[in-house]
Amino acid sequence: MKYTLMHKNTCVADVEIDEDTGVILNNDNVMAQEHFPIGVVHPLRHKETVDKAALNKWWTGRSIPVSRMGINDALETLGIHNSQMLLTKCLGLSLSDHYWVRPVGNDMTWENVNFFDNDFSDDIGDVLFGTTVKSLSFDYSSPDNTSDGNLQKRWKIIGGKRCLLKSGSKPYRQQPFNEVIASAILDKLGIDHIPYTLMWIDDKPYSVCENFVTKNTELISAARLLQIRPKENNENEYLHVVNICKELGIDIVPMLDRMIVFDYIIANEDRHFGNFGLLRDPDTLEWLGAAPLFDNGTSLWYDRQTFQFLADEIKCKPFNNTHGEQLKLVTSFDWLDLSKLEGIEDVFSSVMSDPRTQKYVDAQRMEMLSHELRQRIDRLAQIIQSQTPVNEMDMNDNDVDEDEAESYGMEMT
Repeated sequence: MKYTLMHKNTCVADVEIDEDTGVILNNDNVMAQEHFPIGVVHPLRHKETVDKAALNKWWTGRSIPVSRMGINDALETLGIHNSQMLLTKCLGLSLSDHYWVRPVGNDMTWENVNFFDNDFSDDIGDVLFGTTVKSLSFDYSSPDNTSDGNLQKRWKIIGGKRCLLKSGSKPYRQQPFNEVIASAILDKLGIDHIPYTLMWIDDKPYSVCENFVTKNTELISAARLLQIRPKENNENEYLHVVNICKELGIDIVPMLDRMIVFDYIIANEDRHFGNFGLLRDPDTLEWLGAAPLFDNGTSLWYDRQTFQFLADEIKCKPFNNTHGEQLKLVTSFDWLDLSKLEGIEDVFSSVMSDPRTQKYVDAQRMEMLSHELRQRIDRLAQIIQSQTPVNEMDMNDNDVDEDEAESYGMEMT
């Protein structure tokens, strides 16, 4: 079927999408090349051209990943073969950016259909949470069709606000608790972030955060930014991100300093290129600055048995495989006052105050988590005292695989 790829009310190009597979078959009639998604337009023979493969990868990357918890059961309930088929059913609309597809010949506007202003259906979210049965009358108008990530999640309108609910993984379902603890740490350190709270549904914990993307801003992930141009010979992944942002007029180094330090403190294992980046004005395409920190739950030994906290080495992302090596990239600790984390153990006590918590994270485990977090804070203080200032040569000595950024999308969570 023929659609027009839209960026809010800007017509970008006409595309043909296979309704049976959700794949873009071709594109033509380019109307606003500058509004294509980042990384889709590349220089070729002294001119810019649309990379059809990159466009299709971006489009299919908007769909729910096959690794999502419970996705096979959800697809069976919906009676469809793959999650990419859900994209056109909601016009490709998302709550992370302002791209969508409009059937050719239709005169609908972004104001008529966007999920920032207009209500959306709970049907797909109910299916993804396994709380509904097969039906012939699902309402597919939902941002859940374009949500990324492996954990069970859904969007809900709560008190007029667009909020993301996200579960944890077995055996401890600890990620929602971690988000609340991480929010408290970020508050104390004065780092720009998205606050998370805890919600219980059928005695299961879920983290809740309000959408930080608005109808006047959109999130461009670091994974997208790295597609602007190839990495140069004198750049590793860190410098690739830093230099691209600098070329866009944004100094992202202060945010990266804070992100790396914070991720060390909470032993974050999943700060990939898809869950940090920049904010952009979708109308003017002006770059606004670094996005606040979000998606911090895969941390604090979330899936390890208590006796493994010290035994297992913690792997990390995105710039190196260990937190200690990533700390060498930090350009300044002048902003950091670790004394503000005195009494952080009280946050764990607060989380444990709800008796339902002990079904997943008992008192012994929570006490051990609190102890290990304090150990990491103290160890960080020692590292800072002994560390020499970072220089560009040190930055180039640390790197991750070149193609790692390719494997992450641009969803906010």
